[in-house]
Formats: sequence, structure tokens, C-alpha cells
Amino acid sequence: MTAPDPALSASRTAATAASRPVRALGHARRAVLRRRRLLAAVLLGVAVIAGLRAVAAPPAPSTAVLVAARDLPAGTLLAADDLEPTDLPPDAVPQAVLSEPTGRVLAAPLRAGEPVTDVRVVGPGPAQGLDDVVAVPVRLPDAGSVALLQVGDRLDLLATDPRGEQTGPVADDVPVLALPAEDGESSASGLPGRLVVLGLGESEVDDVTASAVRSVLTYAWSEH
Repeated sequence: MTAPDPALSASRTAATAASRPVRALGHARRAVLRRRRLLAAVLLGVAVIAGLRAVAAPPAPSTAVLVAARDLPAGTLLAADDLEPTDLPPDAVPQAVLSEPTGRVLAAPLRAGEPVTDVRVVGPGPAQGLDDVVAVPVRLPDAGSVALLQVGDRLDLLATDPRGEQTGPVADDVPVLALPAEDGESSASGLPGRLVVLGLGESEVDDVTASAVRSVLTYAWSEH
């Protein structure tokens, strides 16, 4: 029996080893060809996402402002729960919008979502410069008499008992700080008359507000 030729065996081994990468490459190529549609779809999706990210506009700038949380009538003393924050485009923010409107009195009605600006409030700003005076909205029952008033008038307030004929003074030399525009809601709410913002001393606030509820409140121009 003839012994195998060592040189021939070595040549065959080398050929087999050299063919392995070729076969592996062929398998990989066939696998890619079989899945070419799936790979094309994946690459297309990646390209679309990358393109959208490249052309997507940055978020629009905005400014946080306080707006009315609900419809508010004139004369409302603004509290924290009357307001809520919202973001507006910078060009939609009105001039002189107030950053801290709580504690101010509305000079005109405010719709839900409307920002609070300086022209919408009357207090405590109108009372600045007057010693020991606070701005208080008071509803006078006779809207016609309120129409005769002007800001800066000084009044003597009088209260009449609706069950009798007694009339007496409530406060003297009271300045008119503001005359809120008629909001058209007094008839709907059942409240007659019209609001006037008066500058009252702290000791006068309780008497005047109580008289506005219990009595018929009117005025005379002060002679002081």
C-alpha cells in the first residue's frame, strides 16, 4: 500500500483553509440578498428620521403671564385663585402686563384667559400718595348719580335705613379714586347701581361696606 504524499496532503489542507473565507463571504452575500428589502426599509426609515430631526423647527419662544382664571366682574379684588399662569407668544403679550396683580381692584370686567394690565386695575395704585387711605370698591344703588361723578371728587357718604326715614353720615371727605366702566352684568346678577372705587380710611371701611349692604347708600359733594 502506497503511503500518502505529505506534500499533497498539505496542499489540500491549505486549499481547504483558503476556501473557508470565500464560502463565508458567499453565505453572507446570499443572506444580505435575501434580506435586502428589509434592510432597505430600515435604512430608509433611519434616513427619514434623521431628515425630520434636521429640518424640525425649534420650539417657539413664549412668555409666562397671569390671566383671569374665569370671567371676573368690575370691582373684583383679585386673589390668587382668580388668576392662572399661561404661556403666550412674545408678540401676543400686551403692554404693561402686571406680574403681581393680586390685591388689585378691577376697574373693568375681565374675561377668562385675558391678561391683567395696568389699565384694568384701580387699586392700590390710585391710593398711593394719600396717607392712611385704602382703595375700596363700593356699589352705589343709583347708577344715574354715579354718572355725575368724576375721579378726584370728594364725597360725604350718607346711609338711609330702607325700613325707616333715618339718614345719617357714614364717612366724610372721601375721594373718588376710580369709576369702573359699566360691565353690563348688574342686571344679570341682580345687583342694581354701579361700582365706585373710594379712598377710605381704615377705620371707615367696615362702616361703609356694611352700610352698602344694609342701607341705601348715597352721597353729597363734600365742602371740606
